[in-house]
Amino acid sequence: MNIQLKDKIAVVCGSTQGIGKATARELSKMGATLVLVARNEDKLKATLLELDTQDGQNHSYIVADFSKPSELEKIIAKWVLDSNKVHILVNNTGGPKGGPIRNAATSEFLDAFNQHLICNHIMVQALYPIMKDEGYGRIINVISTSVKQPLNNLGVSNTIRGAVASWSKTLANELGQFNITVNNVLPGATNTDRLQTLAQIKSDQINETVDSVFAEMASESPMNRIAQPEEIASAIAFLASPAASYINGINIPVDGGRTKSL
Repeated sequence: MNIQLKDKIAVVCGSTQGIGKATARELSKMGATLVLVARNEDKLKATLLELDTQDGQNHSYIVADFSKPSELEKIIAKWVLDSNKVHILVNNTGGPKGGPIRNAATSEFLDAFNQHLICNHIMVQALYPIMKDEGYGRIINVISTSVKQPLNNLGVSNTIRGAVASWSKTLANELGQFNITVNNVLPGATNTDRLQTLAQIKSDQINETVDSVFAEMASESPMNRIAQPEEIASAIAFLASPAASYINGINIPVDGGRTKSL
């Protein structure tokens, strides 16, 4: 099975922490040259030092803030003009804050829509023509299991993730003819800073310890534990590889079996 990514260039968004960082590290181990994307330049520089360079990869980074789509559009357009190649795009960014949908301000939906769907779209529009010319494209969107089963207390996230999933499926139907696949990875509860924040919020709301909240989250999975970012990264890395050449337009839950639907 060919999962080698030597001579492939991968752009990974949100790559200085959590799932994005784990994905960048995994892709570098497979031989890819990484272009990290995040808003904190110091963290980007630190992450570069954690990437494999055994195959002479020349990793780099782009400083961009996904809360500012118009700026992202200019930054990525300039990067493309510098004659850069790309074969893999991992769209990944932090999720909206938790809370009941009935209490959500309309601005929360607009902000999340811009940060997730609009910025994903900007990245794809800038990069898919290069993938088309290269004859190899993998677009992987990190979303949430909420596209299959809405999650309690994540009203805004449930709404926006569903929009991204439908956008992605439509895109897969259009780009498959160019040997570009588009798939979604749906993480379950994963040990990231975001999960720590959500656990703390719930802990304060129900007057329980954070450890108790994590234990409850773990019990929702048949595997009775929370995922590590590296486990989500493995699924992303496979979809980025030549071995996944005929997997297109699907949602892949990586949640230990928590999602009840097929």
